[in-house]
Order: sequence, then structure tokens, then C-alpha cells
Amino acid sequence: MTFIITEIAQAHDGSLGMAHAYIDALAKTGVDAVKFQTHIADAESSSFEPFRIKFSKQDRSRFDYWKRMEFTLEQWKELKAHCDTVGLEFMSSPFSNAAVDLLEIVGVERYKIGSGEITNFLLLEKISQTKKPVILSSGMSSYIELDSAVSFLKERGVPLSILQCTTAYPTSPEQFGLNVIQELRQRYGVMVGYSDHSAKIETCIAATALGAEILEFHVVFNKEMFGPDVSASLTIDETKQLVEAVRNINLAIANPVDKDDNLVFKDLKLIFEKSLAINKNLSKGHILSFDDLEAKKPAEKGIPATKFMEVIGKTLKQDKAQWDFLNSEDIA
Repeated sequence: MTFIITEIAQAHDGSLGMAHAYIDALAKTGVDAVKFQTHIADAESSSFEPFRIKFSKQDRSRFDYWKRMEFTLEQWKELKAHCDTVGLEFMSSPFSNAAVDLLEIVGVERYKIGSGEITNFLLLEKISQTKKPVILSSGMSSYIELDSAVSFLKERGVPLSILQCTTAYPTSPEQFGLNVIQELRQRYGVMVGYSDHSAKIETCIAATALGAEILEFHVVFNKEMFGPDVSASLTIDETKQLVEAVRNINLAIANPVDKDDNLVFKDLKLIFEKSLAINKNLSKGHILSFDDLEAKKPAEKGIPATKFMEVIGKTLKQDKAQWDFLNSEDIA
């Protein structure tokens, strides 16, 4: 089954209560995990960091925004405990070594690394020391950069998965890169998936059909809300629709159809398949031509329609009325 991760990220806008509300809402959608982002402003950022997009009227700088997004260790523990209670895996992407230390205390099962950290080998080394699985997002990375990161992690024995991702908010269809899903599998021989920023449910549905074993996408209560990822997010209702669609595709893929085995259609074939008939009144001794023939339901009431060429040129042994079925005893 496809592992479905819903990313809350900063959709909580620094509100612990809102973060808990997202957990409760997503627990009802059928997803497998919720993912936050653990930002420790002093460890990861500085006053020189520019805004990716200027969305905030209350934060003077990107650094101030990260400050406002921070939770305390105890608050992170509360969020993790809430996830455990409702049956969701708690995940959070670290953006500093200090964040890894915090998440180790909180107790994460695996680490998701954003594509902006692919070249941060210091962070990769820190995470590799935990011996926990890593999900790597390819995002803005080239294959050269991915090769280096994958080699670095594999050399350290880190269990690895890779997600195709396009760093565009929102992502347009021309940017999806669905072809990369199989390229990643063939290039690295690991579990692959898709991290989506399109704000459309069909993107992850298509990725599932193309072999994505992990899905990740942003969620938001309302697309009029505040934050940098809102335009690239699905709503809770859209998440429910997506989960249902993905599970149906999982079921289909797990039950391949043998196209040579059509016994189940035996009764239907009798109804829908056709037998040869005469399309006009014809007298005994008439030599049958293509223009004399019609095919009518059901099957097995006359010569099968597949054998019409064997009938052409044959002679009628008796008079036939229009629309009569044609049987082997009628011709010579």
C-alpha cells in the first residue's frame, strides 16, 4: 500500500492549538502520517535569509518567521503523543543538527529531508548517525547532487527512499516530472515516491498509478489561510478524496487481471456476441454475398459472426426470410 504523508509544515502558523487541530482532522482522512517541520531559527537561519515569497505582513524577516514557528521540546512531545493516540505516525523534517537532537528526544521513526538540504552533508551525517530510515526529496536537486547524497547515505548504511518533487509553489502540470519516478527507481534501486506541490488531487493519483510507493503533499484547512505553502496545498476534504482514490488504485495494482482468462464473462459473451443472419428475403439456391449478411444477438443462435468469410459464396439449401439466423445446415 502506498504510504501517504500529509505535510502540515507551518500551516499551524505557530499555533500549538492549530497544530493539534490538524492532527485530529487528518486522523479522519485515512492517511498514514502527518509531517511537521522542525525549525530552530538560531541554528538554521540568519537575518540575511530572504523570503522565498513575501507572504507575511507580521514577520520582518524570514528569521523572525522561523522564530515564530518554533515549538518547545515539551510541545513537540505533546504533538507526537497526540499522533500516537489517533494512530498517525509523527514525522518532522529537521533543518539543523539541533533539530535532529530535539527530534531524537521526541522519538521519530524516520527522517524526511527536504531538497534544500540535499547538499547539507553535515545534516546528512548527523541523521545517518541515528541509523534511522531516510526519505530524501529530490526537489531542486540535479542528478549529480542526488548521486552524491545517495552515495553518502548508502555508504553509511542508511535505509533510503527518494521522492520525485518539483520545487514550485504551486507546481504546474508541465513541471510535475512524473517520468522521474521510474528514473529514480532505475538509477538508485530504492523505494520511490512523489512529493507534490500542485494543489490538485490528480497529481498524486497519477503518481500512484505510475508506481509511487510514498506520497507526500501539503494540507491546509482553507486555501484562503495565511502561510507560504497555502497555494500548494490540498484541503482536508480533498485529502479524503485523494486517499480513497489512491487506495482504490492500490487495490487494482495488487490484483492484476489475466486477459487470457475470460471465463467470468461466459454468460455475458452469450448475450453480447452475435450470430450470422440474413438481411433480406432470399430463395433456395441463392449464392450468399457479403451484402446479404447481418450479425445479431445473441451468440450460438447461428454461425458465429467471426466466420462470415466461410459463408460467402455458399449456396442456400432452403428459402430464408429477412433477419433469420443462418446455420450450417442452411448452406452447401
